[in-house]
Amino acid sequence: MKPIQVGLLGIGTVGSGTFAVLQRNQEEITRRAGRGIAITMVADLDVARAKSIVGEGVQVVADARAVIANPEIDIVIELIGGYGIAKALVLEAIAAGKHVVTANKALLALHGTEIFAAASAQGVMVMFEAAVAGGIPIIKALREGLTANRIQWIAGIINGTTNFILSEMRDKGLDFAVVLQEAQRLGYAEADPTFDIEGVDAAHKATLMASIGFGIPVQFDKAYVEGITQLTATDITYAEQLGYRIKLLGIAKRREMKDSAGSPAAEGIELRVHPTLVPIKRLIANVEGAMNAVMVHGDAVGTTLYYGKGAGSEPTASAVIADLVDITRMHSATAAQRVPALAFQPGSMNNMPVLPMGEVVTAYYLRLRVADEAGVLAQVTGILASSGISIDAVLQREADEVGGEGATSTDLIILTHDCVESNMNAAMAQMQAVKSVLAPIVRIRKEELA
Repeated sequence: MKPIQVGLLGIGTVGSGTFAVLQRNQEEITRRAGRGIAITMVADLDVARAKSIVGEGVQVVADARAVIANPEIDIVIELIGGYGIAKALVLEAIAAGKHVVTANKALLALHGTEIFAAASAQGVMVMFEAAVAGGIPIIKALREGLTANRIQWIAGIINGTTNFILSEMRDKGLDFAVVLQEAQRLGYAEADPTFDIEGVDAAHKATLMASIGFGIPVQFDKAYVEGITQLTATDITYAEQLGYRIKLLGIAKRREMKDSAGSPAAEGIELRVHPTLVPIKRLIANVEGAMNAVMVHGDAVGTTLYYGKGAGSEPTASAVIADLVDITRMHSATAAQRVPALAFQPGSMNNMPVLPMGEVVTAYYLRLRVADEAGVLAQVTGILASSGISIDAVLQREADEVGGEGATSTDLIILTHDCVESNMNAAMAQMQAVKSVLAPIVRIRKEELA
C-alpha cells in the first residue's frame, strides 16, 4: 500500500527529531501502522537548514500554505508553536480535509474547543499526544487506557524547567533567582522563562488533561495559575523537615458539591496550578531534575503513575509519531469508529463547572514571621479555629531577624487539615493584621495525593 504522506510545518528541535526517528525506525513503525508513513514535504522559513536535515527526496518550501494545498498530503504536523499563525494554519488544514498532529499545548488550551469542533464537522482527526508531558503517553492513557474509569483526580509535574529549579533549590539551598540563572546557562530555561516559572505552560497542559479526564470543554481561562517565583529556600527546607517536598503541580480534581442542607447537589472541577507540598513518601515527590510525572486516580484502577522525559527532540518526537500511527490505523474508519480527540463523544461532553479558587478544598502550609513573645501562637490558632480551620502540625524555628524593640523573631510553621480556600483567605487577612506578625504570611497548598 502506498505510504501515507505527511507534511511537516516547522523543522526545529521537535521537527528534526520527528524526521530522524521516523527514518530510523521506519520498518518497525510500518509493521505497527500497517502502512508506511513518509514525511514528503516540509515548510520552514530557513529552507537551507531544512534541506540539510531532510536531504534529497523531500520537498522543502518556505510557505506553510503550500503544504496544506498539496492534494497528496494526508496529514499535517504543526510544530510552529504559539497561537497566531499556527491557529490559522491548523484551521486551514482541517478545512482542506487534512488530519492534524500538533505539539502545541498553548494553541489547544486557548482555542481547542473551536479546533476540535471544526475537525468534527470536517470529519478529520486532531491528535496532540506531544502537547502534554513530551514522551509520556499520558493523553493515550487518559483517553484509552483508563476509559473504563470515572477519573477522580489528576496531578502532575508537567513542566521540566520548574522541576529542575525546585530540585536545585532543595539540593543546594539556593534561592529562586540564583537557580534560575543557572538553569538558563545550562539550557533548561529559556531566555524569557515567564511561561514556565509563572505556571502558564503547566496550566495549558493541565487544562487539556482535565478536558480528557472529565469530558468537559477546554477552559484555560478558568484555571487558577500560580508560579514558583516567590518560593524561598527557607520554605523548601521547612517542608523537608515536616516530611514534604515542594513541587509545581497541575491539578484537576472532580468535587462533589453539596446544598445548604449538606446533601449532594452537583459536581464541579478544580483546575489549578501552584506550588504544592507533597509527602516525601509519594513517588511523584521524588521526581527530580527536568523529568515529568503524572498521577491519575480512577475509581476502578486506583492510583497510577506515568513518568518520563517531558521535553526534548526525540522524546517529544516519540509522541508525535505515535499520533501519526494512530491516524494511519484509523484513516479509513468512520467517525464513529475513531477514538474521540477528548475521549468522550463530541455530543456527550459535560457541563460541570470549573470552580473558582475560593471554592477549592485543600490543606495548607503557613509560615508566619512573628515576634517571639507570649500569646502569639494562641492568637494565631484562635483565628484559625474561629474560621473553622483545624491544625495538623506546628513547627517553631528561630529566625535570623529582629523584630521591634529588639525582640527576637520566630518562624511559626503551621500545617492545616483540608478547608475551603475562601475560609483560609479570611483567616490570613485576620492573622496578617495581628501586630506580632512581622512579615507577609507565606501560604503554600498541600496535597496528600493518597
